Amino acid sequence: MEREVAWNHYSEEEKKKVFEFAEEYRKFISACKTERECVRTFVERAEAAGYLDIKKVIAEGIKLESGARVYADNNGKALAMFIVGKKPMEEGMRILGAHVDSPRMDLKQNPFYEDTGLAMLDTHYYGGVKKYQWVTLPLALHGVVAKKDGSVVEVNIGDKPGDPVFGVSDLLIHLAGEQMEKKAAKVIEGENLDLLIGSIPLAGEEKENAKDTVKENILGILEEEYGIEEEDFLSAEIEVVPAGEARDYGFDRSMIMGYGHDDRVCAYPSFEAMLAKNETPEYTSVCLLVDKEEIGSVGATGMQSRFFENMTAEVMAAAGQYTELALRRALQNSHVLSSDVSAAFDPNYPSVMDKKNAAYFGKGMVFNKYTGSRGKSGSNDASAEYVGKLRAVMDDGNVFYQTAELGKVDQGGGGTIAYILANYGMQVIDSGVAVLNMHAPWEIISKADLYEAYKGYVAFLAS
Repeated sequence: MEREVAWNHYSEEEKKKVFEFAEEYRKFISACKTERECVRTFVERAEAAGYLDIKKVIAEGIKLESGARVYADNNGKALAMFIVGKKPMEEGMRILGAHVDSPRMDLKQNPFYEDTGLAMLDTHYYGGVKKYQWVTLPLALHGVVAKKDGSVVEVNIGDKPGDPVFGVSDLLIHLAGEQMEKKAAKVIEGENLDLLIGSIPLAGEEKENAKDTVKENILGILEEEYGIEEEDFLSAEIEVVPAGEARDYGFDRSMIMGYGHDDRVCAYPSFEAMLAKNETPEYTSVCLLVDKEEIGSVGATGMQSRFFENMTAEVMAAAGQYTELALRRALQNSHVLSSDVSAAFDPNYPSVMDKKNAAYFGKGMVFNKYTGSRGKSGSNDASAEYVGKLRAVMDDGNVFYQTAELGKVDQGGGGTIAYILANYGMQVIDSGVAVLNMHAPWEIISKADLYEAYKGYVAFLAS
């Protein structure tokens, strides 16, 4: 069944809206390259839009009425936003769930070393990556360093005008005979993804007592500019990400190339859909943005934690609706769009796709009834009835949408947070935006698909 291309149906006014929305998103992913930066930006904007911190609600005993807007920040890395609906919460919620972490490299806890007069940083890659894609790129350092006195120093080097950048070197082609014979998974070893950060040794008297003079010089720069020393990196979270802004892609500027489309291209329109709701919804609206999806949704800030369940209980209590049974009913009766990216059809690699069941640029937001691998292993697999309801919602909202699988049967596979939410008995389906170069340092999306996802999320919250 052939789906239509959204661009063919936009008026000039609609096309202008597409490009304006995409430009704001482009600025967002250019500035927010870590989960912390995403959550901080969203919290600031949520508060400006009238959302109350759940901590304030609890501390002051504020009663939440229908239409109340509240958010919960989970350790600065995950976020839940609620708009209390007209109906009791035990009748269910309308939940947009996405993740804000992306594949990258992280600094190890003891990252600094010197080798042959070069200062280096040791890293450990995060999430599923093709390691060879991360060499010879300009890279930036984003994150925090937590000191023993409780203070936290923010680090952002490589993206501001005039900043230096860093990188992982590669073997020159002239000496790469043996390297070129290796399988792609072994061409670059994970333990060799180390950053080159300096080459000038200490000078004068300081040099006499120093063992690694280049390393010590770099540490001196960090202490002078940031007030941090080597031992402070034991309690640091520094992410190594591509340096530079997201860019318009193509002569027609119809696409965006940027770092972290997976999954901020779904998180951003989900957040914007919440802010677009001025009226009180029938069912409580929720935007849930989590961390750690790329490594299994584990940990205190991942979807497998009890954070969302606990915050739902807090909101229900503040609204005077909480009982343990009401909470269980609220979770079980909810409808969810697990908003994550899908693989876009790539004409350079057609053999891995089933063309009838692939996602295409420009044909709108994507619904994946199931993900998983092989025999749908690890998949949520949404029910036919739920898919039917969503078809009606999207058609009523004039949303361009398509359906897809993640490649041919037995070709590969992947997972999302959908199955975790489905454990509560919720109706859940994967939906989002098609991406080229998924998990590469620079990914590509269609502006039309981004905008249609936003429209789809708005329509879903109103359903």
